[in-house]
Amino acid sequence: MPTLLRRRHLLGASLALGAALASLRGAYAQGADPRMALRALGNPKAKVTVQEWFSLTCTHCARFAAETFPEVKTKLIDTGKIYYEFKDFPLDQVALAAAMVARSLPADRYEPFVLALLSSQDRWAFNQGVDPQAALQQMAALAGMPKATFEAAINDQALKHEILAEQDRGATKLHIDSTPTFIIGTSQHAGEMTYDAFLKAVDAAAA
Repeated sequence: MPTLLRRRHLLGASLALGAALASLRGAYAQGADPRMALRALGNPKAKVTVQEWFSLTCTHCARFAAETFPEVKTKLIDTGKIYYEFKDFPLDQVALAAAMVARSLPADRYEPFVLALLSSQDRWAFNQGVDPQAALQQMAALAGMPKATFEAAINDQALKHEILAEQDRGATKLHIDSTPTFIIGTSQHAGEMTYDAFLKAVDAAAA
């Protein structure tokens, strides 16, 4: 593809993604359930906004959380360079239940709980000798959630519908079909990213 045509193609794709993101943010803003309010870290006025679409039973998401995210948080989020948004894209029923529980915690406990789940998938999600729901309830209890609140959360059909609706919007409007998928500014990146690759995308979005 000639350079000029390639630039026009990339600009068109960027504008289309930007329009889709604006549409999605409008849909989120209209949601009445406070549990579906945006879960994010950093300065909302940062020059670059990053979305991570993830599943709590995704091993690639877990590896990114363990190997790359700590550096992203220290060097990019905490310094005000990016605003980091968490977006649910549960790949199975276990991940969906976990997302429902995470959303039912107070907002300030969301990120620590999500990171705890990602770092311990082998114990609560993939342990052949463990009931995932029972293990998830134990994790929720450690985060301060009473058993009655946990049971209400995992049986809340309205909350389930809202999470699945968000996932559907991501799939239809942003063409997300795998996790993790990152939207950095107005560029989309599927799959795990090293810190260097992540930083390069952030710098490109900020330029």
